Amino acid sequence: MTEIQFRRVATNGIEINIAEAGEGPLVLLTHGFPESWYSWRHQLPVIAAAGFRAVAPDMRGYGRSDKPQDITTYNQVNVIQDIVGLIPALGYETAVIIGHDWGAPTAWGAAELHPDRITAVGALSVPYSPRADAPPLDTMKAIFKDVFFYQLYFQEPGVAEKQWDADIRTNLRKFFHLGSGAFDKTLAQSKGPDADLLSDIADPGSLGDWCTDEDLDYYTAEFTNSGFRGPLNYYRNHNLTWELTADAPGTIQQPAMFVAGAEDGVILMAADALNKLPARVPNLLINELIPEIGHWTQQEAPEAVNQYILEFLSKVS
Repeated sequence: MTEIQFRRVATNGIEINIAEAGEGPLVLLTHGFPESWYSWRHQLPVIAAAGFRAVAPDMRGYGRSDKPQDITTYNQVNVIQDIVGLIPALGYETAVIIGHDWGAPTAWGAAELHPDRITAVGALSVPYSPRADAPPLDTMKAIFKDVFFYQLYFQEPGVAEKQWDADIRTNLRKFFHLGSGAFDKTLAQSKGPDADLLSDIADPGSLGDWCTDEDLDYYTAEFTNSGFRGPLNYYRNHNLTWELTADAPGTIQQPAMFVAGAEDGVILMAADALNKLPARVPNLLINELIPEIGHWTQQEAPEAVNQYILEFLSKVS
């Protein structure tokens, strides 16, 4: 196993903590909510052993990376600049980028907005969607005006933070279980718009081999130290990101990969985007759903994801 090393790197006016392994062409791995570089623990050594320099940052607001106080600095244009800025900071001109969950739109956006820096792009769980016709938060409020939707619950600063902080370990276990392939979706019930996220979710007690007690210990320690304010701020910038990307091209031209769990709730919500993906990403080399896997793609199915990533890297290197 290739050793994973850590350091902080200056980029876009802040410092980002990175986990890195290997030598060779640069592969950036961007994580989502509520995770950290650690969600790529199964991929870093494998990508490194295949002859690449694999780098997984703690995204802005997470882990040991800087956590700016200004909510607006968590818009995706700024987050993308953090990650693209790592490329010259690490001594490279270009990189391949692969992202999961929130890291997926960061990866897609980096490819779309910085084609001179991103030679190929992969995403897990979240398919590419071009800029919407209307501000996203406005659309969410119209669609979910009578029912609970977690992204709207996350909007008021301090509210979701208070609930998450009340019992970080239990809440992470609940949320991870809710998104996993093991969750029984027949148990899910709609609730009113004034409900909270987690109080009515049953604690599964354990998550199985994909997230062991030791893994949960790591995540719990990270969020105990960092808090949830930065991570939640990503959701609070949907409309600002929309305003800042009016001139976005609307297609991805680089070689691309998409992999998701067939039981991922995000795939159900993004069915239209998944169907239109080949048209919007014309150089889509890999487009696969992994059976029985939920949202935490690279953790629930590390061997399958590693196989797809190595196949993709072999095609674009």
